[in-house]
Amino acid sequence: MSKTLDIIMAGVISGIVAFTTSQLGIAGTIIGAVIGSMLYQFMSHVFKEPIENINTIKTQRVESSVFYVFPLVIILGIEIIYLLSSVYHLPSELFYSLENATGWNLFRTIGVGLIVMGVYPLLEPDRIPPIYGGAVLGVGVVKLMAGFVDYNSPIVALYSPIFHQFSELISIILIAVLLYVIVALIQDSVNISSKEDPSFKEIE
Repeated sequence: MSKTLDIIMAGVISGIVAFTTSQLGIAGTIIGAVIGSMLYQFMSHVFKEPIENINTIKTQRVESSVFYVFPLVIILGIEIIYLLSSVYHLPSELFYSLENATGWNLFRTIGVGLIVMGVYPLLEPDRIPPIYGGAVLGVGVVKLMAGFVDYNSPIVALYSPIFHQFSELISIILIAVLLYVIVALIQDSVNISSKEDPSFKEIE
């Protein structure tokens, strides 16, 4: 049943990403990836067979990590393009194309998506360590704030100069945080998978 659900969910998630991309462009890709990731976590929690042993728990944690990392990789790529856009011509054109494709709501979309993803580990700490959720949530809040720097508001006027003056530094920090979460989750998954492998033997 577990494998069947995984196959079905992979197809559903691919369909969601394809549909939202066709309707909303690159923003749809981000939204679709986030929705797909969260939907998998929910379906896995509700419909998978009851947890009976520690190996099942470990397997579900690996699966959750893989689906959690996928949208983070997309967002990391966009953030790297944004950072390079201040230095190189081609990334600059690519970034503004992404912005234009999202109706100039790229950062807001990313921010909301990351906030949703950041909350999940706080609710399901057995699947994704909460420390990673807190890191993703923090990045999401910063990206959402960055998405409103051109918004005419007294609150935005207080912090917008920081984003204008230190945009590259902020971007580097966010890239580092996202990269840390992605690498840490992948490494955790590899370690768990190795320990589940019957042929795995601890080297003394």
